[in-house]
Amino acid sequence: MSILDEPEITPGRSLESLYPLYFRTLICFASAGTLVNAVNWSSQWQGDDWLLAGMAVVLLVYTGVAFYIARQSSPGSEDLVNRWLSFFDSALVGIVLALVDFSLLPTMLFVTMIQFNSLTQGGGRRWFEHNTGLLVGVAIGYLLHRPALVINADLNISAASLISVFTYFCIYAFYTHTQLDQLKRANRSLTAEQHVSKMRTYKLSKYLPQRLWRAVTTGREEELVTERKLLTVFFSDIKDFSQLTEELEADTLTQLLNSYLSEMARIAGQYGGTIDKFIGDAVMVVFGDDESKGPKSDALRCVAMALAMRKRVREMKQEWYNKGIARPLQVRMGINTGYCTVGIFGTANHQSYTVMGTHVNLAARLEGAAQPGEILISHETWALIKQSVMCRDKGHVTVKGFSTPVKVYQVTDLRKNLGGQQSYLEDHAPGFSIHMDLDKIRNYDKDKVLQALEKAVQTLKSKVIM
Repeated sequence: MSILDEPEITPGRSLESLYPLYFRTLICFASAGTLVNAVNWSSQWQGDDWLLAGMAVVLLVYTGVAFYIARQSSPGSEDLVNRWLSFFDSALVGIVLALVDFSLLPTMLFVTMIQFNSLTQGGGRRWFEHNTGLLVGVAIGYLLHRPALVINADLNISAASLISVFTYFCIYAFYTHTQLDQLKRANRSLTAEQHVSKMRTYKLSKYLPQRLWRAVTTGREEELVTERKLLTVFFSDIKDFSQLTEELEADTLTQLLNSYLSEMARIAGQYGGTIDKFIGDAVMVVFGDDESKGPKSDALRCVAMALAMRKRVREMKQEWYNKGIARPLQVRMGINTGYCTVGIFGTANHQSYTVMGTHVNLAARLEGAAQPGEILISHETWALIKQSVMCRDKGHVTVKGFSTPVKVYQVTDLRKNLGGQQSYLEDHAPGFSIHMDLDKIRNYDKDKVLQALEKAVQTLKSKVIM
């Protein structure tokens, strides 16, 4: 059900459904009053006087009958019933105009009321229906009474018409004001609901793959078909994280894990990866499903992302150490490229958009086989990125679920970061730790860094180590 179908605007519909009843009652009473004023009360009634009085009674009875019919109509037939009743309303007005010899002022006023009512309630179609009913009524009036085709501007006859038209436009002005007030309140309510929906949609986007989120929010779920795609899949986890959970307090552990996953998600987004899921401390990222730039680009961006993640984890070690986490956290990573099955899997009550297949399992196995701080990639991935990434051949490894050993490579770094262009330096020893990122050192901090290094060198040289 859409927002426009919400119950909040139901009161406006009720008032709108009552408007034809108000108009019918008013025009019938006005017509009856016009007929009564046309009767010659000062002398004995003639046939025309009885016809006028009888027609006035018919109009009053018709008002009650029409009210009963409108109330008894079913919701599905309500519009059709109102259209037929409006047709009869116009026809009765046509009969009245013929019976009063087309008295000038009542004719102008009643015709104006019918035109205005039809155009405001239903546009051109209702205008045609109401005017057809008016002409049919005029024809019936000709059969009942041959009107005198003379201009009659008797104010006694016109008094009821004038009062009814004045009352009609006052009621319509009140009705319009009420409708506008309801529309304003409905618009404010709709604006507030849209704001809430946008916030909920934004929050929901954090929990869903971008392709799934876009398809659902734009109503294009049919695009999410199960298909085979050439993807690059990444897995990572923190070594010995289970032991760490036993050593840390819940709040500290939660803060550590959330900060780690937030940084990993941020880096994955920078390189265009789609986070498939978090499994505890493990992260699964897919390249090539959403806005793929080709298998080679997908694999290269995935490896570059893994290097950026490893670099960031090394930086975060000091942050964690300052928070009292003495155990050095080390991350293992595995990457594989191959054809995987992408689609929605699950039951009627719970479904998940994910990636499945042998190559997904291999990426997970490579992550498990990697050493702390190591990035292992398959031969398929290496073949795509070997021109841009320096890798070490680690031979074959036996992984669970595969009958034959798998050729793997260890990622060293991007070739542009090696040799004379190397921008990152890191080394560790007992009592010694250094990491230097030239891309982040600002020019006005260069002298400060050099002074710190020189002081460290002089201090180390003068220290007698027993």
